[in-house]
Amino acid sequence: MDSDNTTIRNSTKGKLPRLPFVCIKNKILGEKYELGVSFVSPAKQKEINKKYRGIDKTTNILSFPLSDSSGDISFDLQKVKKDAPLFDMSYSNFLKYLFIHGLLHLKGMDHSAIMERQEKKFLKMFS
Repeated sequence: MDSDNTTIRNSTKGKLPRLPFVCIKNKILGEKYELGVSFVSPAKQKEINKKYRGIDKTTNILSFPLSDSSGDISFDLQKVKKDAPLFDMSYSNFLKYLFIHGLLHLKGMDHSAIMERQEKKFLKMFS
């Protein structure tokens, strides 16, 4: 699925939750930002995590800025489903939260109280 400057690839057998990925991306990063979003298997996410971060396990989300105006995000949806209850969220809401989290990282934010406030603001905006 492609829209504007956003490419979404699902290489899993599962169906994606219906979330306003493009709208959220445009609100946080702007319409001109080129974003690739991939939904991959746990094995592929583990491979990416090991290659780029030196961590030999899967993770629910990875985000990589490619330039000031482009970046990539990958998700392991099995891990997202498994982790959602730990954050007292539904699968769909946790995926939305993680997407916002990854976009804020691509915008240059680090983990902080400021980032948490932004996450809450955008979650509320798109709930």
